[in-house]
Amino acid sequence: MTTLLVTIIVLAIIFDYINGFHDAANSIATIVSTKVLTPFQAVIWAAFFNFVAFFIFNDHKVANTVAKTVNKESITLVVILAGVISAIIWNLVTWWYGIPSSSSHTLIGGFAGAAIAHAGFSSIDASNIYTTLIFIVLAPLIGMLISVFITLVTMQRNFWLKISIIAVLVAVCVLFIPFKKPFERWALLILGVVFILTYFYNYLRGENAYRTANMYKKLQLVSSAAFSVGHGGSDAQKAMGIIAAALVANGNYASVDVALKNANWVPLVCYAAIGLGTMSGGWKIVKTMGTKITKVTPLEGVCAETAGAITLFTAANLGAPASTTHTITGSIIGVGATKRLSAVRWGVTVNLIWAWILTIPVSGLLAMGIYKVLSIFIN
Repeated sequence: MTTLLVTIIVLAIIFDYINGFHDAANSIATIVSTKVLTPFQAVIWAAFFNFVAFFIFNDHKVANTVAKTVNKESITLVVILAGVISAIIWNLVTWWYGIPSSSSHTLIGGFAGAAIAHAGFSSIDASNIYTTLIFIVLAPLIGMLISVFITLVTMQRNFWLKISIIAVLVAVCVLFIPFKKPFERWALLILGVVFILTYFYNYLRGENAYRTANMYKKLQLVSSAAFSVGHGGSDAQKAMGIIAAALVANGNYASVDVALKNANWVPLVCYAAIGLGTMSGGWKIVKTMGTKITKVTPLEGVCAETAGAITLFTAANLGAPASTTHTITGSIIGVGATKRLSAVRWGVTVNLIWAWILTIPVSGLLAMGIYKVLSIFIN
């Protein structure tokens, strides 16, 4: 391997590590704010399930989408290096100020910006960029709508109606949705069965406020684990895509698909890096996500995390690089809005949206400048 390629691989792994502690809040904010786990316990829990995703997400669709943001003929090692450096800088800046921006979008923005500086706008694969832009809007909206629905069902006082709705919904999804991987069908079925059995157990013991609160605290362990798997499976693939693109640009492999299939160390290293990053925490963003948007109870934490997990699994199945930040934010807003619209601190939410809007263009412009500087020193 050339020195430049090794540098890119190391920086991509560092980016994945930073992604982990930058986005740790997405996995643990609600479970920490509801005091189900201590911050230390929460990051260990989330990091473990971040890595578990390595054994589940093996089709690498998101990694392919990221790697193919730029047309193959326009990808050079300098382009990739500039994009990764830009993404690391923006991630560290937003982490320092406690802004939950999207690590996914800063990497895509940086990669695209460097490519534009190198070969113009024709170097960009428009379809992949459009997919990313569409999911900037769709991910939080889908997360919000699903969380509103789950919250309303969960808060239903009629026990048998609540159980019936969950059973029918899970059955319809399992039977009629054309899942591309058997795991997804089984995961949804198991999740539904866990919820139903837990509700039954609580009902048979005799429901009261104390027991019900404890039930939701235990369920939050399940929902946060599911979201952490989705987070790992979605975000680790971003760095995988960049490393695969670098291996192709260096001539090690003929295509991104071949690189992802044969370089088995790439997924393993990236999933390990994001898990270690999550273990490092990200307390400034945890505070923003867990307390500043709306006050979250264990029940609402379960609903938000479950909605977020479903959204992330759906996006990964489609190969869309959805932002875990956008997804969980939309889900938290959804559970807050079910109480009353004023329960959501919309001023904080507007600031978050501005960060989302600016991430791709700022990362792109930063990468353009970095590419121009690097081009002077690297031929």
